[in-house]
Amino acid sequence: MYRDNSLMPKEAVRLAVLGTLMQSGAMRYADLASAVRHFLDRIVGPSLDLMGTSLEMLRYEGLIEALDGTGMEDNALLGPTAAGRLEFDTLMRANVRAPSADGLNKLVIALKLGFLHLMDAEAQREQVDQLLALHETELARLGDLKRRHAEDAGVLASWLDHDLQQTQARIAWFEDLLTRL
Repeated sequence: MYRDNSLMPKEAVRLAVLGTLMQSGAMRYADLASAVRHFLDRIVGPSLDLMGTSLEMLRYEGLIEALDGTGMEDNALLGPTAAGRLEFDTLMRANVRAPSADGLNKLVIALKLGFLHLMDAEAQREQVDQLLALHETELARLGDLKRRHAEDAGVLASWLDHDLQQTQARIAWFEDLLTRL
């Protein structure tokens, strides 16, 4: 993890693998690899940072195990271990960084929301509250930027209005989610 307890790209992939197994149950090696790759590609697009984590490494580290067969070579049925379940919980509780252009934060938020139901109710509320606070901070940042550049020539102020509206909509969505939990 980064110093601020947020996920690095390889940890986001770990969360995707472990969450997929915990949500779907045991899966064949090829099916798991395909499901995770599809999700990652659709959220952030092709990324060399996200392609480096292999299922074999997660097996070696004891986070997933072959329930039959040995691994990739015989398309083994894979499932999470007890250590993998603990790692999943740790990864789900990690911080999310302020939005950035690299797409990693969008991926982490999507993973957290996709696997939120696998956590207990209090942990769900904590995670949604953290995501709400993240977007409130983003709203303040964008508002400050808009005030500073409101009179500038060009279309920056208009673009910032668009970003502010999107952020306000996200805040409303997270507030609604929090009331439903």
